[in-house]
Amino acid sequence: MWQPASERLQHFQTMIKSKLNVLTLRKEPLPTVIFHEPEAIELCTTDPLIKPRPQAGCKVTYLGKLSTTGAQFSTGCTEQPVIELWKKHTLTREDVFPSNAILEIRPFQVRLHHLDIKGEATVHMDTFQVARIAYCTADHNVSPNIFAWVYREINDDLSFQMDCHAVECESKLEAKKLAHAMMVAFKKTFHSMKSDGRIHKNNSSEDVSQGFESDDG
Repeated sequence: MWQPASERLQHFQTMIKSKLNVLTLRKEPLPTVIFHEPEAIELCTTDPLIKPRPQAGCKVTYLGKLSTTGAQFSTGCTEQPVIELWKKHTLTREDVFPSNAILEIRPFQVRLHHLDIKGEATVHMDTFQVARIAYCTADHNVSPNIFAWVYREINDDLSFQMDCHAVECESKLEAKKLAHAMMVAFKKTFHSMKSDGRIHKNNSSEDVSQGFESDDG
């Protein structure tokens, strides 16, 4: 069918407009963004939740030390120093005095780990060389729970002094166990030193034990 030129032009423009509407990329409105306040975050410590390893040894109350004299030590030599240490300590102690240290006896070395008021181990520790211990005993009249040892302390000028150290155990049995453990530690130390050549081969344990006496009951 014949159409005037003006109508054909109008029809063509309508078709073009329709095509453009399809091909044209229409911008959609951006979605609404809602910002929320962050929730509270609980910060945890980075330290591993591992309980400290308990110290090996016996809980005791360290009574202190007192210089003593003599070259030969035998039964009763620690009685007087222990009495003085006991009296001095009981002046400030409560009815039930808590343990303030852990005594650990091992070959070559005895360790006294000091505890804080909460009963936890501190960095403070006293060490005693087993070879310098001249005598130990758990037999005391003032209290059967006391274990004591005589230690040869070497001073800065290379002189030495004999100190009596004493601890109060929780029971008489614990004190006896410490005395026995000290003798076992001495024997192991002696045999090791003998194997290393630090003690002459012709010396027996009985000869060396003259410098170390133990009364473990």
